[in-house]
Amino acid sequence: MDKTWQKMYDAAKKVQGFNAIGPHMEAGGVAAAVLAESGKIYTGVCVDTACGLGVCAERSALFNMITDGETKISRVLALMADGKNGAPCGACREFIVQLMEKDYQQVEIMLDYEKDKVATMGELTPEWWL
Repeated sequence: MDKTWQKMYDAAKKVQGFNAIGPHMEAGGVAAAVLAESGKIYTGVCVDTACGLGVCAERSALFNMITDGETKISRVLALMADGKNGAPCGACREFIVQLMEKDYQQVEIMLDYEKDKVATMGELTPEWWL
């Protein structure tokens, strides 16, 4: 395991934590870290709402990165509520593809931190629909 993945894992773990915001909203069950082209790690948490207008942790982290003026990533790591890793959902994959239309295929996704299993967005999303 290289140190950058470990830093990303630690950053995601630090922001993860279930938080009931109100009777119809909760956040933090899933946390994510993305590595920007600059080398900076951005984090985010999921926000789940009863009406379905929530946002995934990966996109939350990407929004933080975009707000800071960056638009390119090289790695994504998500921690599910059970502490395991998971691949981005379809909406998050689509967001990454649209964000980095020409370079998305090289973005690395941590699938299993314990086993050091990594895939690329090109493997997970080989053909973009547009």
